[in-house]
Amino acid sequence: MERILAVGVTGAGKSTLARTLSSRLSLPYHEMDALYFNGPGWAVNDKLTEDVSRLTAGPRWIIDSLGYPEVRDLLWDRADTVIWLDYPRRVVMPRVLYRSLRRTVTREVLFGGNRETWTGWLSREHPAWWAWSHHGSRRTEVERRVRDPRFAPLDTLRFGHPDDTAAWLASL
Repeated sequence: MERILAVGVTGAGKSTLARTLSSRLSLPYHEMDALYFNGPGWAVNDKLTEDVSRLTAGPRWIIDSLGYPEVRDLLWDRADTVIWLDYPRRVVMPRVLYRSLRRTVTREVLFGGNRETWTGWLSREHPAWWAWSHHGSRRTEVERRVRDPRFAPLDTLRFGHPDDTAAWLASL
């Protein structure tokens, strides 16, 4: 486990897991949303592919994402391990709702200096809406990639519940 992708649906805990593994394994951690959103108004990084290519050219790293479409294959080609947090909606939705509510109330600064807002809750791009509406398709995409012969060399660890993930972490 030297080049790890922590994948799963919004709210599964990818970033938390990636930060924990980064610390335990002394791996450089890269937050995909921070690479993707790099300015006010949720501006998108026009050098994302370049940045991700440079970061993943290194021998050791962990990234908390399936990957945005423009870098997805690059990430999967360069990873050696995929840790899939395959949690059901009943697990992820309370997490997403709590996190977004906390971020909105506290006005927490996020990627590129952006914040979640009350009006943002009405958008289909809001994390709560996104987590609900993309849960099935995201799960299908990860399943497809895990079964894809191109990615057969990857070590894949699939956890169906946070307790399973915690037990695995405790065994490291």
